[in-house]
Amino acid sequence: MSYLVFDIETVGADWDSLDTETQDYLLKYAETEEKKQEIRETLGFYPLTGQIVAIGLYDPEKNIQSVYFQDPTHEGDSRYEKDGVHYIVGTEQEILELFWATVRKYTTMVTFNGREFDCPYILLRSAVHRVKPTRNLMPYRYSDKEHVDLLDQLTFYRATRKFTLDYFCKRFGIISPKSVGVTGHDVPQMFADGRCREIAEYCMRDVVATGDLLDIWKTYLKMT
Repeated sequence: MSYLVFDIETVGADWDSLDTETQDYLLKYAETEEKKQEIRETLGFYPLTGQIVAIGLYDPEKNIQSVYFQDPTHEGDSRYEKDGVHYIVGTEQEILELFWATVRKYTTMVTFNGREFDCPYILLRSAVHRVKPTRNLMPYRYSDKEHVDLLDQLTFYRATRKFTLDYFCKRFGIISPKSVGVTGHDVPQMFADGRCREIAEYCMRDVVATGDLLDIWKTYLKMT
């Protein structure tokens, strides 16, 4: 069985770029200015008002680490390597095509909260760009053969309280991807500032931490 760990980073559309009908629809039930601002600032959480700016992938068995990411400021070769990580720059459509070409080679996908976020987001953004999936990212939930969502596994399918990746890492003695002071909430501003390489590196830290959690699960919790 071959595992591929992946994670995505997203940003929302510019509010002013949305047509009036869409803006009105999104704000329909926002009764306060604070709620309206919250909606404007969380467009990146939803695939039809956001986009994927980075996809991190990690093969823990072969120690292959890659990030496919957007960087409008990038100049020069679209492929480079840093600290053993392979980086490839492209448009959202291009990085999705690369993602689907990669995942088809593996038996089992691994995510943290992927069933509720990463997988449907990737599928819908792929449909927007007319990119055809190469495998099913949403298989039967109560099986770990095709997809291991570690949030499901570490909470025993939500039988216990749900915690963040950062929290689980700290409890299991794993270096948290948030330890350098960057979180997912920082990504939209970082992208706007052109700090795309930093986003890619942060995404890779998330994926490696998820891979370390996978090892904990496989060794001590997985039922054979």
